[in-house]
Parts: sequence; C-alpha cells; structure tokens
Amino acid sequence: MIIKDSTLEKGLPKKTTTLCPECKKIIEADIFERGGQVIISKTCGEHGYFEDVYWSDVEMYHKAQTWAYDGIGVENPALPVKDGCPFDCGLCPDHTSHTSLANLDLTNRCNLKCPICFANANDAGYVYEPTFEEVVSMMETLRAERPVPCAAIQFAGGEPTIYPKFFDVIKKASELGFPQIQVATNGLKMANDPDFTQKMMDAGMHTIYLQFDGLREENYIAARGKPLLKEKLAAIESCRNTKGGNMSIVLVPTIINGINDDQVGEIVKFAIENRDIVRSVNFQPVAFTGRIDQDERIKGRFTLPDLVDRMGAQTGITNKDDWFPVPVVTPISEFISVISGEPKVAFTPHPNCGLATYLFIDKEDNAIPITRFINVEGLMRELFELAKSSEGKKIMLPVKMKAFGIIKKHFIEEKAPEGLNVIKFLKLMESVMSSDEKDSLAEFAWDMMMIGGMHFQDDYNYDIERVKRCVIHYVTPDNLIIPFCAYNGGPTYRTEVEKKHSISIEEWRARHGGEGL
Repeated sequence: MIIKDSTLEKGLPKKTTTLCPECKKIIEADIFERGGQVIISKTCGEHGYFEDVYWSDVEMYHKAQTWAYDGIGVENPALPVKDGCPFDCGLCPDHTSHTSLANLDLTNRCNLKCPICFANANDAGYVYEPTFEEVVSMMETLRAERPVPCAAIQFAGGEPTIYPKFFDVIKKASELGFPQIQVATNGLKMANDPDFTQKMMDAGMHTIYLQFDGLREENYIAARGKPLLKEKLAAIESCRNTKGGNMSIVLVPTIINGINDDQVGEIVKFAIENRDIVRSVNFQPVAFTGRIDQDERIKGRFTLPDLVDRMGAQTGITNKDDWFPVPVVTPISEFISVISGEPKVAFTPHPNCGLATYLFIDKEDNAIPITRFINVEGLMRELFELAKSSEGKKIMLPVKMKAFGIIKKHFIEEKAPEGLNVIKFLKLMESVMSSDEKDSLAEFAWDMMMIGGMHFQDDYNYDIERVKRCVIHYVTPDNLIIPFCAYNGGPTYRTEVEKKHSISIEEWRARHGGEGL
C-alpha cells in the first residue's frame, strides 16, 4: 500500500503551523469556526495579529476533512529535514505526497503585463530562462522520480509559448514518456499565429490550460490590464481547427470576489457549449501575492465553497452535495496499484486544496452531476477497504469481481443518463484513467466534463499542513522539487531559484533585442 489513512488532525477548533506574512517565520495558527465560516488567525510577536477566511462554509470544510489520505513523497531527489517545512524543499522526507502534476517554468518573460501575476520579468528586474539542456535535465529528474515517476508535466512561466525552443521541449517531453503534456498559456500565440496551435499538437501537446477570466472585456481589463476576450475566443477556435490529433482545452479562470465571481455560471455554460474542444473548467480563486491591507483582502477573498455557491446559484446544475475534495479519487488509484502490482499516481493533497464534480451532458446541453447516479461516498470507501485487504494476493480475478460488485451496488441505473449502464460506466472509468474517454463517450449520447477549483495559498491563509501534502510541484534547474505554494508564497523559492539562474534585463536586451519584455 502506498496510501494510508491520514494523520491530519480533524475537527474544529484546532491548531496548525503557518508563517508570518511579514517576516516569514514559522508561527502557530488557530483554525476555528465563526459565523458559519472557517477562520485562520495567527499572531507574530514582532508584526502582530492576522486573520483570514480559510473556508467560507464550515459544513463543507468538515465533509472535505473526512477524505484526507497520506500518500508517499519521492525517494529521489530528497533533502534532509533541517529547518522544518516549508524550508527544506527538495522534496524532504516529511512530504506525504508524490508529484501528480509538475510545473516547469520555461521563462519569466511574457507578452502580457498582468496586475495579478507573480511571475514577470519586468517586475523582477531580471530574466529567468533555462537553457534547453537544463530543461531536458529537469524533465529527466521528474521521470526518474521513485516510487512513482512523474506522469504529467505542465510548461509554465511567464508565458511559456514564447520560449525559443518551445516545440523542441514538447517533443522531448513526449520522447521521455510523459503520458500527459500540458501548457499554461494566455493563448496569444494561438490566437495570432495561424500555424502555432497545429505545431504544438504535432510536437506532442495534449492539453491547453487556457487563462480565461470570463466573457466580458472588463474582466480582462481588471485582471490582465487590457481587453483580451477576442484573443481567447480565437485561441479556442485555433484548437478546434487542428487536424490529426486530440488536443483539448481546460479553461482556467482566476476568480476575484467582486470582480468576476458573477461569471462562474456563464463560464461553465460557455464550456458546455464548446465541449467538443473544452474538456474541463479549473477555477482558481485568487491568491494575494505581496502585501495587501485587510479590508481589501477580505473584499477580494474567494474560497472554494464560494465557488460551489456561485455555481449552484448561477446555473442550477449543482448543489454542495455534488462536490468532493480532490483526494476522493485516491481509492481508485490505490486499487489500480494493488491489482497491477506497482505504484500508480495518487491524488493525495490536503482535502482543503481543491474541490470538483463531474457533469454528464446530453445533446441539448442538459447536465447531470455524477453524484446523482453514483453513491460516490459509499463506492470510494468500499473500494479503498478492498484495496487494503487485497494487497499481496497473487490471484486478482476474485478481487476484480468484488470491485465490480461494489461498483454495481453503488450505481443507480434508473437515475443514470440514457444509454449508460454499469458495464459502460466501468469502461468509461477505465478510459478516464488512461485519458481516452472520448473514444468511450462516443458509444453513447453523452459527454463528460469536470468542473473544479484549486485554491493556492498566500501568506495570509498559509497552512503548512497543506504544503506537506501538496501534489502540484515545481522542478528547478538544480533538479529540486518544490511544492506549488512554497514556490510562489511563504519563503518564495521562486525568487531564490530565478535569481540564481537569471541574467539582468539589460544583458538580455543586449543579446536578444528585448523580445517579450
């Protein structure tokens, strides 16, 4: 077994460790309920008292906590525990999760200057851009991870599509055997270069994580500094027009309370209408980088239960019973690990890092959440117990038959979408795990879409227990692996890494003429 019941402390009130937003020292924090919300508060002896909303719905918080699992970190590379989390990243042996998705920053240059960005060469004053050879070494480090080789890589930045050897990097990732290759992009290259999207697909790109803040220009003006809706729509169309492959789009809206939280429903409806090419929506509540006064922070703070609330109110498709934290799928990966005899990628983040639901959608755009015809809680609990009791058995056929019985037990056929029975559902789930669900979906008249949210931390709501369980990591030119929220907040490894491997803007301009600055 590579997964076990979590050591995470449950219930409220409770204590955790955090950082002072000013001096970054490790201090104690209290997490408690107040007025139906979950609050995190902390006091630094030098800089005083801070508090923030941890989750805006205490009922959903308690539900999420029941799905905590502890996985395993990585055996290599690893740094010894010296100063304690989050100051020993490499990863250190205290980390409880391996890499589910790796971010690799190709550059901190960008063809936009977004006010909310934490990775921008102009603001930093230097250019960070690893050489092709360094990038290859970083990818090799990820594939060499043990006991579970990194399976999914996302090229990020800055704007990764302006990296000089972008297509070569994609091809190399494919050669190294990454089953899932993604790029996080603003879409400008896709929109403005007629051949760019096709070249990406031909090189081996699978998924476009498209920055998409809504369907009104004022959203982009507020978040990105200029109108961009036309370019976003053109980027989506360019992906639709590619030939000879199966590249898809995930819409990634950054949600700021009072700015575009009223757009959640419209974004989801847009995704459903464009589901031939849009496969998912991954909302990201804003993380506040740098100093921000409490009144402004409270006004803009948007948590995952707020996303669930807006989704329900603006679409009528889901309610909060339809949403589960990311680790709810852990029993599936654990069961597959047991029957295959080798460790598989497991999604074991802290239960308060992300929420998601799956929608089944018919030809008339009617959507039904998977929870309406699957008893998700019963299915996952029983599947996990079966995995635990089956470890080490030499004959797996009886185990597979028991799994089929569990799935059949929790599949409510009379409430399932037309044409979907338990046999087809099993085949579909198998295809989802191998990223080939389009082929299985073609067998009946429904499409499938994941709607989710991932709330990355900032220095005000920082919980070190979340850092220890992070599954989204960065790889660096020093071949270290660093959790997302440690890289971009807290001790901010990003600044340390980029400064070490950068040149000045003046030197860059002298060499390259200033492109992308």
